[in-house]
Parts: sequence; structure tokens; C-alpha cells
Amino acid sequence: MDRPNILYIMSDDHASHAMSCYGSRINRTPNLDRIADEGMRFDNCFCTNGICTPSRGAILTGTYNHVNGVTTLATHMDNRLMTYPKLLREAGYQTAMFGKWHLGQGPEHEPTGFDDWRVLPGQGLYHDPELIDSAGKKVWKGYVTDLITDMSLQWLKDRDKNKPFAMMVHHKAPHREWEPDAKHADMYEKEEILEPETFYDDYQNRSAAAAAATMRMEDLKPKDLKQEVPSGLSSVEEKRWRYQRYIKDYLRVVASVDDNVGRLLDYLEQEGLVDDTLVVYTSDQGFFLGDHGWFDKRFMYEESLRMPLILRLPREVKAGVSCDDFVLNVDFASLFLDLAGVTIPDEFQGRNFRPLLHGESPADWRQSMYYRYWMHGDGAHNVYAHYGVRTHDHKLIYFYNDGCGQKGAGAETHPPEWELFDLKADPYEINSVAHEASQKVVRDDLTNELHRLQDEVADERYHLDD
Repeated sequence: MDRPNILYIMSDDHASHAMSCYGSRINRTPNLDRIADEGMRFDNCFCTNGICTPSRGAILTGTYNHVNGVTTLATHMDNRLMTYPKLLREAGYQTAMFGKWHLGQGPEHEPTGFDDWRVLPGQGLYHDPELIDSAGKKVWKGYVTDLITDMSLQWLKDRDKNKPFAMMVHHKAPHREWEPDAKHADMYEKEEILEPETFYDDYQNRSAAAAAATMRMEDLKPKDLKQEVPSGLSSVEEKRWRYQRYIKDYLRVVASVDDNVGRLLDYLEQEGLVDDTLVVYTSDQGFFLGDHGWFDKRFMYEESLRMPLILRLPREVKAGVSCDDFVLNVDFASLFLDLAGVTIPDEFQGRNFRPLLHGESPADWRQSMYYRYWMHGDGAHNVYAHYGVRTHDHKLIYFYNDGCGQKGAGAETHPPEWELFDLKADPYEINSVAHEASQKVVRDDLTNELHRLQDEVADERYHLDD
């Protein structure tokens, strides 16, 4: 087979530092490790907008959110847009999509470009979820991660084996509220999960945005924790108790994802499809696992910005290798199309990173990346709108703090602020040096690079950013 099959597996809110192949201190993911051990691990894969709906739109269309229009959770994707599954289908691939869609419902937003699809409405439920397909809605008995895998395996068994396939398996887990299945319900019960280095962050030496965000341990609701907070705890004891409740359930739902990834990998082996199938595992963005005392994502800080990305294609990728080059979620579509021998549309803004699979770093490969979070002060987690640039050594963030009329964004504005981090000296992003005189040259150079990237992707900078 000249054109590889494509098995794209994406979870929701799975941080790379909750995967043992990335050196996690708190988790074990043996089946995900199989992909990394037999393929490539990308250590600098980043999202361009760290929230579910926009990231999914960017992955499908290969474009930034100001282009595809999917800027917030409330701006659903127009399903007439060109996407890589549509192009693969036109080129003779069988295409399918099972699991979390989260790009809107109804005729204008439901999945297109797929021979078969079945998706959760919105976030969906962990237990006995309702799923939607072209025939309507139906409640399925069971655990959502198992069900999504069951449907995917059945489709693989029923497919036309004379054609290549491209299947998207999108897990709800580990999105909140975290509800484990019976198999993993008691996992970690007698263990104490390590707290992250920045768990007691006091948000000093940064912009007001960090302190204003409402996604600290104390912001977790009883429905997240599954029980009321015990009485008589000090504030520090309560924070630590909340973290243990949160992180254990998070890791439990990840364990189910890992088990089910193993089921898919086993099927490929049983059917002799390993050499001819690109297997990709990623998440729609990163997640704060108590880092800075937070849960959730959205910020351009590392734990949210960084996506896991591991892939396996034995005939083209050496086993057990890693890559430090920058890869973005807008790049995925171009890689898939190139592997399938399909011309990459000019409108796609991502870059084909196939040379990186061979250990080749093109001389003109990107040394910086652009990020923009649009969903200003949405009322849920109150993260302020911002954009920025990351290089290998530094990160410059501009909190322009304005919803700019985006649907789903708040109307209240705040004075803009800058943050600058030296990622070598301050990898945990504790101390912004944006206003230190010694950093003026670095800040000016990064500001120019930020504006260059905005011009390159045709995004307009905020009008007060002069």
C-alpha cells in the first residue's frame, strides 16, 4: 500500500506531563508509551489557541482561528469550510469520525467529509452518553471511552479493505467533570500524588491576569470533587485535599483512554496493518495539573500551550526517537495530506512537517510560534484575552484584555499588560522580566517578531498595541 492509513486519536485536556513517555512524575501510560517507543515523540508541539473548540477547528482546517472563524467556545465551525478529511475522502480514502466533535450541532455545523460519523452533543457524558449521527440521537449504555473505541473498532472491521482509511477517534476524557469507570475507580486510592513545583504560586511578578483567573483548586465545585470538603481543614490542607481529589480522578479517566488506545493498537497488529498505518495521539491542548495552583487551560503558559504529540509509522519513522523542532496544531492537516499524496491547499496556513519524521530539520524551519486566546473573561474561568510569541528561549505575552466583540467573550475590559519570560532561567514562568531595563533589547526583538508573525498569518494586532 503506497498511501498509509491514518488513525488519529485525540483526547480532551490531556497534558503531556500526564504521560509517562514524556517523563511524567505522576502517571503511567503504557499503551501510549508503545506509540512513542515505536515511533517519534515531539517535545515542542504547541496549540495556537488553548481551548477545545478553536483547537479542533485549527486542526481540521489547517488555519488559524481568525481565518476559520472558530475563535471561542461559542463560535461554531461552518461545515462548508475545506478540511483535510474532505480532501482525503475526495482522494479515495474511507473516512470516519467517532467521539467528541464540539464544533456545533445542526445542519451547518455537524461533521462533513466523513463516510460515517457518530459524535457527542457538546461535551457529552461519561456514563450512558447520548450520541448523534446522520440518523438522529441515541443513548448508548456504557462508558464513553469504551463506547467510542467499540464504534471505531467496528468501523475498522466493516470497512472496505481495498481502500486506505482515515479515522478520527476523539475521546471526551479527560475533560471535567472527571468520572472514572468501575475498572479504575479505586486507582491511586492509597497513593499520594506529587504536587507540582508551582502548586503554591502566589502570582506575584506577573500581570493581573494570572491572579484574576478563577481556576484555582478552591474554584473546583462539589460536582468536580464528588463530595463536600471535610470540615476543620486549614486553607493549605483544603487546597491539598482538593488537589488529591481532582488529580486522582483525572488520572483515572486517562487510564481508561490508555487502555482503549491499547485496544486499537492490538487490532492493527492482529490485522497486519502496523507498517501501513500512521498512528497519531495528541490532545486538543495542554492542561494545568495543579501547576500554578490551577486546573483548566487557556493561558499561553507552558502547561496549557504544550500539546502531546506522538506518532508511529514504521516504514518512515525510526523507533524511539524524539524531535525538538516546533510543530503546531495547524500543521497536522498538511502532514496528513502529504502522506496521502494529496496537494496541500494554498489556504492552509500550517506547514508540512514530514521532513521532521526523517530526522531532517529544514534550514528555514520556524524558530518562533504565534498564539492567540480570544475568549476574554468568559465568566467561567475569567482568563483575559492575550496573544504572544514563543521562541526556544523566551516568551512574550501581551494581555490586551478586550473581548473585541467576539461571541462568547466578556464585555468588560482591563488595562493592557505585557509579560516576558526567560524560559531557560525561569522554565516555570514565575517571574516576568518585561519591565526590566536589562531586557529592553530582548523585548523589542520579540515584539518585532510577534508583529512579523501576525503579518505572516494575516492577523490584526490589537489597536492599543503600539
